[in-house]
Amino acid sequence: HVQLVESGGGSAQSGGSLRLSCVASGYTWDGYCMAWFRRAPGKGREAVAAVNSDDSTNYSDSVKGRFTVSRDKAKNTMCLQMSSLKPEDTAMYYCAAAYGDCYVSRLYEFMINYWGQGTQVTVS
Repeated sequence: HVQLVESGGGSAQSGGSLRLSCVASGYTWDGYCMAWFRRAPGKGREAVAAVNSDDSTNYSDSVKGRFTVSRDKAKNTMCLQMSSLKPEDTAMYYCAAAYGDCYVSRLYEFMINYWGQGTQVTVS
């Protein structure tokens, strides 16, 4: 049984910071990449950050320079450090995993093998 569980969401002021985490259980992450998606009210899911097996990372233009994604392979955890938060960052954030490499510019929902339940981030 594979599970991805997010935590760390909450409320923050504009310009503030939050740190999200995702813990994976039930399988080995060898050969998989991990990514963060978000869904704002009335909008579709958007891939914003990804980390690959070689620890390379990539970001959407909307968060580049403000968010940092990292993965601890030994603990099967992924973190998203969010800084300089904007109201536009308000969304439900989802942890995701896919086999192969993840590149947010061409990462779509159908490519995802596993999803977390989501954690809410609200910026005001």
